[in-house]
Amino acid sequence: MTPTTQEERERLKAMYDESARRYYLSLPIEETIDTLRQANSRKIVLSSFSMMKAKRPDVHCFNELLIEYPGTDGKPGRVVPSNFIVIHPEPIKANNSFDISQQPARPFLALEYVTELRRPEFHQNRDKYERELRIPYYLQVYPHDEKFTLFQLRGGHYAAVTPNAAGRYPVPELELEAALLDGWVRFWFRGELLALPGDLLRERNTERNARQAAEARAAAAEAEIARLREELAKAKGLSGQP
Repeated sequence: MTPTTQEERERLKAMYDESARRYYLSLPIEETIDTLRQANSRKIVLSSFSMMKAKRPDVHCFNELLIEYPGTDGKPGRVVPSNFIVIHPEPIKANNSFDISQQPARPFLALEYVTELRRPEFHQNRDKYERELRIPYYLQVYPHDEKFTLFQLRGGHYAAVTPNAAGRYPVPELELEAALLDGWVRFWFRGELLALPGDLLRERNTERNARQAAEARAAAAEAEIARLREELAKAKGLSGQP
């Protein structure tokens, strides 16, 4: 239920802030550690959505942020996706948690990088996304197995999205597609692969090397022209030609 008065909104905010503080303090150390493949998957997502935001500023990507929402027992429900996406035309302000009751938009896509040790927890999270938060899309990535499943909420339940003609899995509302590339989940925006920092660096280096090579060829050509002109002038001088 959406709070209707300022006093109620402030009371709920204080309750959710305290709930978030207690949650973070309760986390065991293993909850805060990524494996290398998890970490790389996270980097790909954050980099890709950062590139995408230049053309879709209404798309906001959050990383390991606690989502709090009204629970069935009157206490805040809690879940922490690896990443989640919100669509909203204005900036989203969130500090210790993403409090559904205080935010102008709800999560649109949740992403998680599933590991063997914590699979039961991820299955519980899926139930929360599906039944309680009703998040329209859920991307479940298995980094160590080099596979993923994209789910869409249909009729109150998640159903696996099927690939399109390009072999990619679409999220039309985001103009986005996901697919495996070299063993990693990568993203295409408006049909174009979203580049990673390493890709951009290599592209820049390639362009720089090509430019330097072109400049060297131009300098060599100018030097050769100058040499030929000098030889021609000498030849004319020896022959007495004006």
